Amino acid sequence: MSQFKEYAPVSPTQLGFYIDSSRCSGCKACQVACKDKNDLEPGRRYRRVYEVNGGGFIPTGQGGLLNDVYAYTLSISCNHCDDPICTKNCPTTAMHKRPGDGIVRVNTDKCVGCGYCAWSCPYGAPQRNPETGQMSKCDFCIDLQAKGEKPVCVTTCPLGAIHFGPVSELRERFGALCDVKGLPDSTLTRPNLIVKPHQGAQQEGTRHA
Repeated sequence: MSQFKEYAPVSPTQLGFYIDSSRCSGCKACQVACKDKNDLEPGRRYRRVYEVNGGGFIPTGQGGLLNDVYAYTLSISCNHCDDPICTKNCPTTAMHKRPGDGIVRVNTDKCVGCGYCAWSCPYGAPQRNPETGQMSKCDFCIDLQAKGEKPVCVTTCPLGAIHFGPVSELRERFGALCDVKGLPDSTLTRPNLIVKPHQGAQQEGTRHA
C-alpha cells in the first residue's frame, strides 16, 4: 500500500482542462510524459490519446457523393468532474473531491481496490495499480502545482493543445463545449473540460463539415 500525501488547495476555485483538438497531432507526447512522470507500467495510462474516425460518403441526390469522412485525435484524462460518479460509488470514501480546486484524488490509506470507481467512470479515468491492488488516476499533477509548476501534459505538448486553469476562466476564454463525438454525454458527470473540436468532432447527429 502506498502512503497517501495530502496537499493544500492549489486554487481557490475549480480547476479544469482545455483541449484544442484542432491543434492535436496525435503525437502522444502528453501520454508518454504522464506515464513517465507517474512511473506507470505498460497498460496503465492516466492521460490517453484516442483516435476517433467515422463518417462516409453521402449521396447528393444529383448523381454525386459528398465526402463526410472524418478522423482526429483527442487527448483525455480525468476531468475532475463537478458530479463525479466515482466518488459516489466508492464505499470507503477513498475517491474524493477536494474543496477549492476540485481535484478528484484517491486516498490510498482508504482504498481497498474494489474497482467500483473504474466501473462507474464513463471516461475510464480510475485504473488499478497492479503492484498495490489499489486504484489510481490523474491527480492533476498536484505535486507539481504545489510547487507552482504546471501539469506535465501541459508543458510537454509541442503544439500547445492542452491548457489548464480555473475552469470559469477557461470557459470565459474558450467557451463551454465538451460534448464532442468520442466522449460520453457531459450531463452524466459534468466534467470540467472544454474542447475546441476538430472539424470532424461534432456530436452524433450533426453533419461533419
